[in-house]
Amino acid sequence: MSDRERSSGAGRLMTGVAWAVLLLGLWLWGREVTDVRHGISAPATGDVAAVGRPWGVELPPAHKPLGQARPQRVDIPAMGVQAPVVTSGLDGQGAIEPPPYDQAGVVGWYAAGAQPGAAGTALFVGHVDTETRPAVFYKLSSVRPGDTVRVIRDDGTVAEFTVDDVQVIARDRFDAQQAYGPRKSGRAELRLVTCGGTFDRASGSYTANVVVSAYLTGSGR
Repeated sequence: MSDRERSSGAGRLMTGVAWAVLLLGLWLWGREVTDVRHGISAPATGDVAAVGRPWGVELPPAHKPLGQARPQRVDIPAMGVQAPVVTSGLDGQGAIEPPPYDQAGVVGWYAAGAQPGAAGTALFVGHVDTETRPAVFYKLSSVRPGDTVRVIRDDGTVAEFTVDDVQVIARDRFDAQQAYGPRKSGRAELRLVTCGGTFDRASGSYTANVVVSAYLTGSGR
């Protein structure tokens, strides 16, 4: 879910089909936590394009993981985003449910996974666009290592994350462990995920996923 292809100038609907490969990857990732169902093997590891890596960027040390608390809002200053967070579960097919299509400014948090700021990898998903306008993660591919992501939690604390990696992963070469697995054991990490690449009219879906990785580097109130 990166910037939309603009050859026609028309808006594009983020249909359920556009989420298909992303959801398969999320199902595989989530299954390691919830053991929802069996019998589907992960796609083979494929080509990964680095949108931004810390070339010459000095990143701060990791902060000790925080206690458990649920997210209420996510702020991403580099994108100009301040978005409410809603919980997302798994649907009847074992795939994570994205935010409602009529709430383009909302971010979904996979509630069966880690809580943001606590040890483990917390997962946020959001739409890139709607039929008529950009959505909450429209500019996600523009984020760079060193950028800050703040998650306001329901205990009054703010978990402050620093971006350390941005990837665009082709949907036909998607590897859930590569995308969502921890970068370093014992850290509190965060993944921001949306669709990317170009919009394939034939399939009604995007050709890739944008995956932003961040890790906890501070906290406040």
